[in-house]
Amino acid sequence: MNNHLPIHPPEPQDLLSAPQTRAVHRAIAEARRGVPVVLAARRPLIVVPAETVGAEGLRLIEALAGAPPVFLLAASRAAAILAQPVDLAATVIALKLASPLIDIETLRRAADPTLEQILPEFTLATAPAAAPAALALGKLARLLPAMIAAPVRAGWASLPAGGDLLSVPADDLLAYPTNLAATLMRVADVQIPLDDAPDARLVAFRALDQGIEHMAIVVGDPAAQDAPLVRVHSECFTGDLLGSLRCDCGPQLRGAIARMAQEGAGVVLYLAQEGRGIGLINKLRAYTMQDRGLDTVDANRALGWQADERNFFIAAAMLRELGLPRIRLLTNNPEKLSALAACGIDIAARVAHSFSPNGVNDEYLATKARRFGHLL
Repeated sequence: MNNHLPIHPPEPQDLLSAPQTRAVHRAIAEARRGVPVVLAARRPLIVVPAETVGAEGLRLIEALAGAPPVFLLAASRAAAILAQPVDLAATVIALKLASPLIDIETLRRAADPTLEQILPEFTLATAPAAAPAALALGKLARLLPAMIAAPVRAGWASLPAGGDLLSVPADDLLAYPTNLAATLMRVADVQIPLDDAPDARLVAFRALDQGIEHMAIVVGDPAAQDAPLVRVHSECFTGDLLGSLRCDCGPQLRGAIARMAQEGAGVVLYLAQEGRGIGLINKLRAYTMQDRGLDTVDANRALGWQADERNFFIAAAMLRELGLPRIRLLTNNPEKLSALAACGIDIAARVAHSFSPNGVNDEYLATKARRFGHLL
């Protein structure tokens, strides 16, 4: 679960302004293109993801660096490629990089454990103060959280190599997931009769300046009930759409809709947080690691992600907009209960929602019970 969420929703005065939000979105787009950005902090950093960097990006790092560059990784990923112990409780681990920088393909192999691991011997370096924001940028871009970073030279913006680079405050990147949820707004509301719930409608939500949409599948009139049934469901392309047997997402989604139709009302919050918040591509990478023997928790960590990266302020904001401050939560995950309660939602009861193993997902379900504490 995302352990960095505050206990209460952000106050209106703490919301990201439109210019701040646009700057973060531009930084995300630049990261996905492999273009370095500067993180404005007490000691600014120039950073670029290892997954997308090209020769031009490395050239800009070399031209603008005011000190030797470092390779920033989550502790779980750094531990796998270092020949020495690391502090697994650390937010970020920094590794020394040669100058001129080692080749792009080596950096990508070091970032991605699904690739062949033929790596030089890395050694530890001191992580810069803005390193957590650098990894946050990689995660917001749904890339592997592995960043090349260096303090920028004084006057970098006036140099020919730095004039066109984007600068974004490091603090804005760290605050973005929490604050953006409070700007969520309803953008569409339409009747969508479903096989299992003819009296259903789809309500679409979008946050300020944000292209990602989250959906609410509303069955009947849940606002007429004191504590309607609610399912918080993270999208699963492989399970929901393709009917993958590796997980239980598809049966959980369809079962929730059918259960709500039987009760006459309910809401499924369909969140755009694939793979417990790591994104579809990274979920597929995690599947590769599972095929090599890791469980779903350790597979995520091998990629540098937490076991669960979801932001439940999104769900809480949707419930408030739908006029549902008090609910019965359809879940087997006790951490979901505590996460929504921490976001200000009154949980009247937990309603069990489990399905039998199918012969393929047996170990996956066992891991959910053993490692996540799911009540199966």
